Amino acid sequence: MPELPEVETTLRGIEPYLKNATISDIVVRNASLRWPVPVKQLSTLVGQKIIGAERRAKYIFIHTKLGSILLHLGMSGSIRVLEIGAEVGKHDHLDINLNGRTIIRLNDPRRFGCCLLAHEPINEHKLIAKLGPEPLSSGFDGEVLFKRSRGRSIAVKNLIMDGNIVVGVGNIYACESLFIAGIRPTLAAKRLSRQRYNKLAQTIKIVLANAIHAGGTTLNDFTQTDGKPGYFKQELQVYGRAGEACNDCGCKIKSQFVGQRNTFYCPSCQIF
Repeated sequence: MPELPEVETTLRGIEPYLKNATISDIVVRNASLRWPVPVKQLSTLVGQKIIGAERRAKYIFIHTKLGSILLHLGMSGSIRVLEIGAEVGKHDHLDINLNGRTIIRLNDPRRFGCCLLAHEPINEHKLIAKLGPEPLSSGFDGEVLFKRSRGRSIAVKNLIMDGNIVVGVGNIYACESLFIAGIRPTLAAKRLSRQRYNKLAQTIKIVLANAIHAGGTTLNDFTQTDGKPGYFKQELQVYGRAGEACNDCGCKIKSQFVGQRNTFYCPSCQIF
């Protein structure tokens, strides 16, 4: 599933093509995504100049004076930059035509993504309004986690994956951050000290920043037609490595389901 670093990489990949571009057309081939695509409303943006683009959590906003296109990649979606006339694939559900020359194309095999039209400021949109702070912003730190964890028996991994507490810490990066911080993912959130949460918050920032930096090396892939929008090769310490030796201690990495998500950890290194 595309997580925050992949979505940020996606935004950075398409942003140069969006800058000062005019929307020449919006072609919707399949309106049945996670929510129905508002085809008629989107058509009102044809002829509008794009005045900006940004990411909030795992959503991408493309702004015009008449409204903003809200995109989400769902479980397996991708966005590519293609030339006009590029061959259309089975899961190519939507094209945004820029200046009559370039296409921003949404491909979504499982159709859990979305394309909506927002007229209100993004922070007031119903999908955004209740979300927690961005993990790389000054609004997120160990104090946020510590305060929100008090009296809560849920696993600490579930706490940091709760988008109402902090956005964008998906399964992969939750596992990796907890490993580096030395914290067992199943530990009750209320049992961690303020000091441990300070370390965990800082670790989350480092892991996500490193992932975004690594993704930046693949931005040229956005002009390819193979459906792989520049996802980077991840150097993972625990995620997906059950049964393999821990790089730090040699102990076998274990896995178990936490909050219905497969979770990977080192039983020797993650002792808190």
